[in-house]
Amino acid sequence: MEQNSKHIELSVVIPTCNEEGNIRPMYEQLCLVMEQVHITDFEFIFVDDGSTDQSLLHVRSLRVKDSRVKFIQLSRNFGHQNALKAGLDHATGAAVISMDADLQHPPALIPTLVEKWKQGFEVVYTIRRDDQKVPLLKKWTSKGFYRITNKLSEIPMEEGTADFRLLDRKVVEALRQFNETHLFLRGIIPSLGFKQMGIPYTPNARVSGQTKYSFSKMLRFALNGITSSSAKPLYFSIYAGLFFALLAFLYGLYAVYIAAFTSEAITGWTSIIASILFIGGIQLIMIGIVGIYLGKLFIQSKNRPLYLITEKELKS
Repeated sequence: MEQNSKHIELSVVIPTCNEEGNIRPMYEQLCLVMEQVHITDFEFIFVDDGSTDQSLLHVRSLRVKDSRVKFIQLSRNFGHQNALKAGLDHATGAAVISMDADLQHPPALIPTLVEKWKQGFEVVYTIRRDDQKVPLLKKWTSKGFYRITNKLSEIPMEEGTADFRLLDRKVVEALRQFNETHLFLRGIIPSLGFKQMGIPYTPNARVSGQTKYSFSKMLRFALNGITSSSAKPLYFSIYAGLFFALLAFLYGLYAVYIAAFTSEAITGWTSIIASILFIGGIQLIMIGIVGIYLGKLFIQSKNRPLYLITEKELKS
């Protein structure tokens, strides 16, 4: 992969999709932060993930004035995780910070991340702590996601973990070896080992634009996270099947007893039909779980690239 051979001190990777109103404020805040941490050898890598607005135009205008602003333009929208992977693959810093372009990840926290890195931590991740303004439903669904994921995953993931983190160069090099078609970096990074530390933060309000995560996208992200982190849902289908098979066997013994040793007729067709429909629904859910894993294997077997680049400007 073509890359700038010079390793700088700090890279900031910023996946961007339709964030034209946030590009310049993001740049200005990052520059102020770099002055605070006394880092002059840095780069900002904006990864344009198929934007349909003027996001890339704003990045280009910044690059004309400051060669430390760099960009990668993907050929279409490949998703946040793949855009993030593209930035990590091309970052050259001794440490790499990833953060969103909407400024909800506070740039003011960067000095703390850098300080912990200099103390010897190789992964400094952030933990989102929502304030009281967040809708109750979103809080419940977020807590439910982490609880389910941690019960099913081999490696626990701290509740509220965000994609706002600092990675040491050796961690970035380890991540470059991953070519999973359904990336879930929040689950992969805890499994890598290394010396890790979490820092809580309260997200800022979005400066401009609207969130890109609808409920359906969040649901798909959650399903991808669960199935990417563990194969335990497949075992769950086996346990559920054994449980209902046992119930059916016991009910069969009961029916034989009633028919052979009593004169009573077996009643309750409504309950039988309801049970059949319930068990049928469970079977369809289990088939769906198996189908998700098979679908991932099918896509992975094609060995297609995680992203395609139309243009990139990475030289200083």
